Order: sequence, then structure tokens, then C-alpha cells
Amino acid sequence: MLFTFICVCLSVDIVFFDVNSKWYAHALKLRDAVLRKPLGLSFTQEELKRDEHDLHVAAIENGKLLACLTLSDTGDKSLKIRQVAVCPQRQRKGLGTALNTAAEEYARSKGYVMLYCHARITAASFYERLGFKRVGEEFTEVTIPHIKMVKIL
Repeated sequence: MLFTFICVCLSVDIVFFDVNSKWYAHALKLRDAVLRKPLGLSFTQEELKRDEHDLHVAAIENGKLLACLTLSDTGDKSLKIRQVAVCPQRQRKGLGTALNTAAEEYARSKGYVMLYCHARITAASFYERLGFKRVGEEFTEVTIPHIKMVKIL
């Protein structure tokens, strides 16, 4: 699937793909650089195996993957947003918003009723701006504080 998303100063293609796509290797490299290496972590084989069952979404500009996220169907008409990564040079430029908007449109089109994520505490305000609400108490995931965030569609 390919969508074109345009906002102020931003024109990117939003691509939905699986692990067999050429974009998967690029997304995995970005996720590792942005989400894992700064914490001194690496992906486990179990985590990578999980990717096989998920839908991956990326923002592509001029043939380059700049941002990505993963959608996991968790049952009960819910999708979990996870592994959101944006190229450091392009953070705070609307790419995360573009990906989340595309994910929400996809979820609605497929009959999902809720999106949720385990947001790093440092990203919670970003999700709140997108209409997500904090649920429950903070918890530790991949060695850092997180909070569950929910958006009813």
C-alpha cells in the first residue's frame, strides 16, 4: 500500500509493508540506531520473529526511509503502535505525526476501534497531542520508563 501524505513543509510517501519488503531492512537499521543502540541494547531473535506477524509503516522521501513504525494486531479490534523511529536529522519535522495519522486511517478503514502504545515517558506529550490518553502507572520497558497510551477510534 502506498499513500502520499502532505503537510506544511513535508511531502513524503507513506508505505505499508511486511518483512519481505525491501523497506524492512532499512526500517530495522533505523529502529536499531534510534531505539536500541542508545540504550546499549540489540534486537533479540524473538523480537525479530514477532515482526513477521506485524504491519510496518514508513515515511519515504526521494527513495530514502526517514521514519517507521510497526503495527501489531493484539485482538479485540485493537492495534498496538510500537517501534516508532525517526531519523535524528528529521525529528520534530512532522514525520512521526504523518506515520501516526496514516496508522490511524488504516486502523479505521479495517474496523479497529482502538490504537495504543507503550510510550517512552519522553514521548508521552507527543502522543497526547495526537489524542492519546495516559492509562495506568509508569512501568519499565527496555530499561527505561514507559506509560500506556490509548486512543479510541
